[in-house]
Amino acid sequence: MQTVGLFDAKTHLSEYVARAEAGEEVIITRHNRPVAKIVPLNAVAAAPTREIPRFVQRVFHCGGALVDLTKANQLAGELEDEDILAKMRRGA
Repeated sequence: MQTVGLFDAKTHLSEYVARAEAGEEVIITRHNRPVAKIVPLNAVAAAPTREIPRFVQRVFHCGGALVDLTKANQLAGELEDEDILAKMRRGA
């Protein structure tokens, strides 16, 4: 597996595609951080390392907010900082 910078990948894309056709994987980096991988089309994707709970998947896919802060914002407008902290400590 070879690692190349983004500029080099743009300059020599056909070479890296040919390497992928031959079975080699090439990782593309931007500012020394991996951002993409060129792999053979028939490559088998690696299985996820852990199962993601369905709740997390549903929330992610629907794009909804994870926490409704409406009540917290109302309290913040009505109370002083010490009062808010006291309520948070009590769990109210």
